[in-house]
Amino acid sequence: MLYYLFQYLENEYQFPGASLFGFISFRAAMAIILSLLISTIYGKRIIRFLMKQQVGETIRDLGLEGQEEKAGTPTMGGIIIIIATLIPVLLLSKLENIYVILLIVTTVWMGIIGFIDDYIKKFKKDKEGLKGRFKVLGQVGLGIIVGTTLYFHPQVTIKEELPMADRVEIVDSTNPVKQFKAEEKSTKTTIPFVKYNEFDYADLISWISPNARKYAWLIFIPLVIFIITAVSNGANLTDGIDGLAAGSSAIIVLTLGIFAWVSGNIIFSDYLNIMYIPRVEEITIYITAFVGALIGFLWYNTYPAQVFMGDTGSLTIGGIIAVIAIAVRKEWLIPVLCGIFLAENLSVVMQVSYFKYTKKKFGEGRRIFKMSPLHHHFQKLGYHESKIVTRFWIIGILLAIVSIVTLKIR
Repeated sequence: MLYYLFQYLENEYQFPGASLFGFISFRAAMAIILSLLISTIYGKRIIRFLMKQQVGETIRDLGLEGQEEKAGTPTMGGIIIIIATLIPVLLLSKLENIYVILLIVTTVWMGIIGFIDDYIKKFKKDKEGLKGRFKVLGQVGLGIIVGTTLYFHPQVTIKEELPMADRVEIVDSTNPVKQFKAEEKSTKTTIPFVKYNEFDYADLISWISPNARKYAWLIFIPLVIFIITAVSNGANLTDGIDGLAAGSSAIIVLTLGIFAWVSGNIIFSDYLNIMYIPRVEEITIYITAFVGALIGFLWYNTYPAQVFMGDTGSLTIGGIIAVIAIAVRKEWLIPVLCGIFLAENLSVVMQVSYFKYTKKKFGEGRRIFKMSPLHHHFQKLGYHESKIVTRFWIIGILLAIVSIVTLKIR
């Protein structure tokens, strides 16, 4: 909203300083500052409100040291992250941008699902919360909305470099000016660590017939559903010890912000020789607001936590990360960038599968890990929460660096 106000003041009255709001870098800086202030200053008030409503976490006895001390800690703290993200976005971003709209819808949609789950746990006294099938149904519903929009919406386009033979403007024989085709709809994405790293989902169906390419949505939309479901569940499983989910997510989202910045800038995309995606740079505002909200939340969530994010926060975080990755066409980088989420997910799958297999074969269930998800395994080994979280963050930073390096290493 402030963006439109200052744009009006600049156009009509040449208001001093109003032109700054035309720069993404300025609005991104303002967004992260504002979200940090909201999450740290008003976060305390939200925690007091949650305590007053007796929205305390019920801790199951898992035999972990210090676990009993967490009983009664307010949950549903994901509300802090959501509010601290949406307010700067509504004030500073271009609200007609389709990518921003999708991220706002994702935040509200997944926030509602997580809130219902936490509400059932706390106020209906049902430890299971929202039934798993309803969670999955909500994730699938969001995947359909996001996938359909990205596939069919006219503003979701890419620009590709013209072939050398089609260029008409040449500075000299060794330095041709890079020229782009007109914007076009495309199901192309990028695959990391591959020299010719662009891949078109339509190729998976075009072998049937050249006309079958128009049905590429049959491949694309289910893939989007799978990614959103997997990443949101991964973030949900990671939220098990103080600061782990919020800190890991901040690292992941900040990295995706770099991808959004360079992919939406014609100069950077030219220099790095990557796919140019018009209008995607606007989600940099959303990303910086989200990072600020996560860091501000860590003020109260680091050990010993004063608040837990609950499913209200973890499901929302996962959904947002998935949608950003798909929007900047880096979804095949998720296994690397979101390696912490992947490890947590796999540890649960491996533990449950191996337990069922050995119980059927040997008559007693055996385990690969002392406990799953993975962070509980290290707790069982005697590591303190703070040490586990810090080391997971370090691993997350290394994975983020590897992900950024893929811009040039193919």
